[in-house]
Order: sequence, then structure tokens, then C-alpha cells
Amino acid sequence: MNRPTPTGPRRPTAADGLVVVDKPQGWTSHDVVARTRRLAATRKVGHAGTLDPMATGVLVLGVGRATKLLTYVVGADKEYTATVRLGVATTTDDAEGEVVAVRDASGISDAALDAAVAALTGPILQVPSSVSAIKVAGERAYARVRAGEQVELAARPVTVSRFDVHARRSVVVEGTAALDVDVTVVCSSGTYVRALARDVGAALGVGGHLTALRRTRVGGFGLDVARTLEELAAEPEDAPLAVLALADAARATFPVRELTEAEVRAVSYGQSLAPVAGAPDGTVAAVAPDGTLVALVEERGPRVRPVLVFAPAS
Repeated sequence: MNRPTPTGPRRPTAADGLVVVDKPQGWTSHDVVARTRRLAATRKVGHAGTLDPMATGVLVLGVGRATKLLTYVVGADKEYTATVRLGVATTTDDAEGEVVAVRDASGISDAALDAAVAALTGPILQVPSSVSAIKVAGERAYARVRAGEQVELAARPVTVSRFDVHARRSVVVEGTAALDVDVTVVCSSGTYVRALARDVGAALGVGGHLTALRRTRVGGFGLDVARTLEELAAEPEDAPLAVLALADAARATFPVRELTEAEVRAVSYGQSLAPVAGAPDGTVAAVAPDGTLVALVEERGPRVRPVLVFAPAS
């Protein structure tokens, strides 16, 4: 069978590293991964935490061996800017769902709004939206909802370290006064900002949903290092896609331990190291004298154990 002739040279495969994308509205996270696979000339691309299609902003992708770092990036705290519409409840707790209730929100005072937001700040128990990607008996919750099932998810502990109100504007929805509130949220992994919008509305007795969401930071990766898909596609086709090198990605995510040459050899064989006085417990990036990432090590107890080796002994 005749195969189609390529229209041009194949882009060289990208090096192992991270790509921070400013996701456009209307794209799924999988859409961005698929596009980046073509630009990076490899199928080994994954993302660290889904963004809903309506949301924009920071989506961290791993290319090649850097996909192994994504498990750790997923657990990092996240920062968002968002707009909450009070007085209108939807089936999905965001603007993509059907409106199920409209109530007059004109009487909400600044004090009442501040109190509702304060009650959702700090360690809280949050019930995720029923159309989330959480699995219920092996199937995504949103798939069960779309199939007509009634899904009730259990509350989960999350931490909202910041929930700041910046501005409020009166709007009219179906002839009824609603209130748009611009907020900034900094929260732990697994927190649903649209559930915060829902719960603020419920606390104020008028309902609420999310009309806009932009993720501005994931751990150490912010919009300042993010690139749009158009910017990625505009890179020269005869050169590999530019990525954030493994060592730089690790430095932005973990504390760093500088290794001696002897320690590099030991870690590359999977051997433990002696602890460093004053080093924090937890995962640490072990970096060679030449600046390359050797491994992730766990600083806990009397020995330091490699948990993920990037430069195994040959």
C-alpha cells in the first residue's frame, strides 16, 4: 500500500524537560498534550493537572523523562484568578452548565460576602462538583452524570490558603440582579475553584457559579515562564522544541542537594547517602557538580534514599 509522502522534514525530537503552556480557552488539557506531542516530535508527553476547557492559564507538561516529575508537580499548590457569579446556580457549578436557579443577589453586603469567603479559607472539607473527573466505581463522575445518574461525592480535606475578593459588579441575568465577584485563590492540589463558587453562593442563600477561571501558577511555575501554543508552533521547525531542562525543572520544584562526584556514582547505582545536617525532610533534587539532575532522593531518617534516578550507572 502506498503511504503518503511527508510534506516536510520531521522536527527533531525535543530533549527531556518541561514545557509550561498558557492554555487557551476552549481547549481540553488532552488537546494541548496532543498538539505538544506533534511539536515535540514524541508521544511521551503528559500534563500535571487538568484544566477545564473553559479555563485558561498554566498547564505544566512533561516531555520524555520529565514525565516522571509530573507526579510531584501535580501535588504542588496552585494559584488562580476567577470570577464568581452570585445569584445564579448551574448544573456544573460553572458557565458551561445549564442554569437551574436565579435569585436576587442585590442585597448581599460586603460584610456578608467577606464572611462567606473567610469561612472557606484555611483547611476545609470540600465536596467536589458532581461533574468532576473523580472516579466513582471505576468511572469518571462527569460520565455518570451525563448518563443521567445522580452522583454524590464525599467531602475531601483541602486547604485554601488565600481567598481574596478584589472587585464586585452588579449584572442582570434573566431580569434579576446578580453579582459578579473577582477573586484570587491559592489552594492545595485537589481543590475545585468552581466548588468554592458554589459554596459561597450557597452560604449567601443565592447560589453561585464560576464564569471565568485562569490558573496563574502551579508550584514554582507561573505565567512568566508560560508560552502560548502559537509561540510554541512558531519555533524553527529544524530545531527541537525548547524545553525547561530537567535540572532547572527540578530546582523550581524541590529543594536541591549538590552532590560530590563520589555521591553521584553512589546514587546512580541506587545507593543511599548520608544525611546532611539541617536538610529538610521530604523529596530533594540531587544535582551533579556539572549541574545535571542525577536523581530525586528522600531526605528522611538516618539515610537518604534515591526514589527516582535519572542518571543510572551504565
